Amino acid sequence: MAEQQAWIGSPGGDTGTGAEAAEIDSYRRIIELLFFAYRDFTGEADAVLADYDMGRAHHRALYFIGANGGISVSELLEILKITKQSLNRVLSTLIDDGYVLQETDGGDRRRRLMYLTDKGRALETRLTAKQSLRIRGALADLGDEAARGFERVLEALVDECDRSRVRPPEPRHRF
Repeated sequence: MAEQQAWIGSPGGDTGTGAEAAEIDSYRRIIELLFFAYRDFTGEADAVLADYDMGRAHHRALYFIGANGGISVSELLEILKITKQSLNRVLSTLIDDGYVLQETDGGDRRRRLMYLTDKGRALETRLTAKQSLRIRGALADLGDEAARGFERVLEALVDECDRSRVRPPEPRHRF
């Protein structure tokens, strides 16, 4: 707690008033839950990826290429918000190892479009299945209304400019 108080009063962390500091403290539990949830949500997938000498950047690329077959490199860069150099390293591995197929766009030969191969689809499905089971388990006892509320909170946390990139809600969930 002393460390937290020191952070609040430190340069760059100064909140101005005791009321503002108390408000920040009121969100600490949610922040910690998000940190731990993210760690555990990605942990099982990380373990699978380690067997392939891959990491989270590979996972994110596989996921979004799979969800958006024919996505261009520039579109993927916009979603992942990583440098072109970092993405090129990830894509080189995925292409060289046969997980991603890259084709030249027939309408614009400068654009490279990406698709998962059968091997890539199998790995992406395996990773997504692990994460889906974790989400299903977490939502199982909450009921549909609470699950939809959770979805709305997550959506609100996404920058407004990126919300249109998230797939629309399914008509019927089975939580």
